[in-house]
Amino acid sequence: MNSHPARDAAWIALVGDRLARAGFCLLGRFEPVSDDAVPDIRPGRETRAVLVVGSLSNALFKIFATSPEAADDQPDPLDRFTRRILSDLAASEGLGIVFPFEGPPYHPFQRWTLRAGSFSRSPMGVLAHRAFGPWAGLRGALLSAEPLTASSDAGADGPCPTCLEKPCLSACPAGALSQAGYDVPRCLAYLRADPAAPCHDGCLARHACPFGRPHAQSAEAGSFHMRSFVG
Repeated sequence: MNSHPARDAAWIALVGDRLARAGFCLLGRFEPVSDDAVPDIRPGRETRAVLVVGSLSNALFKIFATSPEAADDQPDPLDRFTRRILSDLAASEGLGIVFPFEGPPYHPFQRWTLRAGSFSRSPMGVLAHRAFGPWAGLRGALLSAEPLTASSDAGADGPCPTCLEKPCLSACPAGALSQAGYDVPRCLAYLRADPAAPCHDGCLARHACPFGRPHAQSAEAGSFHMRSFVG
């Protein structure tokens, strides 16, 4: 007999509330098909629904900053914090869990997030959400063996196709963004060559995005993420 609650709107709201209290957010959900490359929860236990979990840096950073992982001076503190919190939630709800930092091989998290709806690909290489802009990070995916009974926003459009001026492309002082995409080596070379560059407090291209500005990273959160990126 299934001992888990129905995966309905009330259950989804409960999971969303638990995520929010830990600094995370539920970005969307979808029913996977074979092309999505979603793993089974375990051998013989098929995944029938995926809940994409993300974070908004300012909310997550306030909680993460007080965690044991933030203070232990060990590598990858945010990833280890994420793994601990989301794994505990998944276990308590009878769910599987996978993370974007697992690999190689890595799970196709951007594809899954686009399937969940409300996102579009941006010229910056990150996905942009219609409410959060480029400020929603991808932190994990909860896997359910039971289908969800509540409808989702899958299929809703993200903001980038409606953006004609694309100010992100001209805001990068390294010239690492163009219609051809994001030149990661050029971005890294610029940051490493100039420790005083304003980008060290957060990506200027992201800050130029007209969408989701109320959710823009603080300088403190931006500096943490840029230090991790630069290595």
